Amino acid sequence: MESLATLRLFRAIADLGSFAAAARSVGLSPAGASKAISELEADLGTRLINRTTRRLHLTEAGSLYLEQVRRALGELEEARDQLASLNAEPSGLLRVSAPMTSSLVLLTERIPEFLDRHPRISLDLDLNDRRVDLVRDGYDLALRGGLKLEDTGLISRRIGALCHVVCAAPAYLARRGTPQVPEELAGHECVRFSLSGHADEWVFERDSRVVRQRVTGRYQVASSLAVRDALRAGFGLSLIPRAYVADDLAAGRLVQLLEGWSTPDVTVHALYPSRRHVPPKVRAFIDFAVAALHGHRGRQG
Repeated sequence: MESLATLRLFRAIADLGSFAAAARSVGLSPAGASKAISELEADLGTRLINRTTRRLHLTEAGSLYLEQVRRALGELEEARDQLASLNAEPSGLLRVSAPMTSSLVLLTERIPEFLDRHPRISLDLDLNDRRVDLVRDGYDLALRGGLKLEDTGLISRRIGALCHVVCAAPAYLARRGTPQVPEELAGHECVRFSLSGHADEWVFERDSRVVRQRVTGRYQVASSLAVRDALRAGFGLSLIPRAYVADDLAAGRLVQLLEGWSTPDVTVHALYPSRRHVPPKVRAFIDFAVAALHGHRGRQG
């Protein structure tokens, strides 16, 4: 039966192209390595390696087996690294890129709590809505939100979601009327968040009916906080994350509209370069972000 030591030996032979070098790398004698591979081949019932006094190469069966061995060993080594990281204290400089508004509303108030919990971490938090290149720009982690996450080649973990509402100030509704269905938004001054990817079309669903409503207005802006300011001033109505206007809704400064209609949640993901050897400081921040978003969503409903 294959043992982990034998599988690692087989991988080393394939990587190094030498029984002697592979044997040294795993702490065996050449004779011990040869015996282990022979026993592996006997157990599998097939030859894995063709060898002469001068060279060796994998058979077709050996090449197929090597792919599975690499995958299996990689997963086991990742599991070992993850277990080891559980006992390692998060430490070092942590560079995080995160969107401006959602971080100010949901995260930054709790950053001192995170740093108090992890005294060996130093945090460099870059609040910017631009898409950074994690590897090129030297970031450990990025938080990104969107209806659809683009294919970046990075590892992603969903850490939460932002539900959206349509709302406006009572003064605006008194002046322009209250829309009852999504189609009536066409006659309103809609303040649009230009970075959303769906600034000009808002999607609604009710009882399995989907409405894709085109919206227009004289004001679009690349900041949700600026959208909120326009709503508070009674300039128009908008589709905005509930978390950003929860206090305004509770105080009556803004009124939620189209309550029977749902809109797609915007998911928030943590992105990092590699699934293997994830530093404890990165895991710690991801866990913190999950708790912060979950807690805030729980408070707002």
